Amino acid sequence: MSKQELVVLGQDDRSAGCCPGLLAAPLDEDQAAELAKMFKALGDPVRLRLLSMIASRAGGEVCVCDLTPAFDLSQPTISHHLKLLRQAGLIDCERRGTWVYYWVLPGTLGRLSGFLSTAQKTETTA
Repeated sequence: MSKQELVVLGQDDRSAGCCPGLLAAPLDEDQAAELAKMFKALGDPVRLRLLSMIASRAGGEVCVCDLTPAFDLSQPTISHHLKLLRQAGLIDCERRGTWVYYWVLPGTLGRLSGFLSTAQKTETTA
């Protein structure tokens, strides 16, 4: 029997969700593909602004009717960007009558933050 200590992910400071920090350990192929999909979705300024608008909204959710006027883009283009954010696992939505309401998935943002913050902590202590 091994006397190795088992660590439950997300239960202490040594782990940040399911993915190790950038400098903690190399990513496997599946982790890299999943994170790349999220970062690719955030690589567009419109999608980054949309995510910021959704995340910063009081109450934790926002109607698409409140997002569209903030951009000089057509409604189908905004819907396309929101769809890509949903497919990347960054946001989710629910239709209520004729409107769709969006909210950020905090677990996903936590994983991204944990992945990047470990690298930042290592840089600042060096």
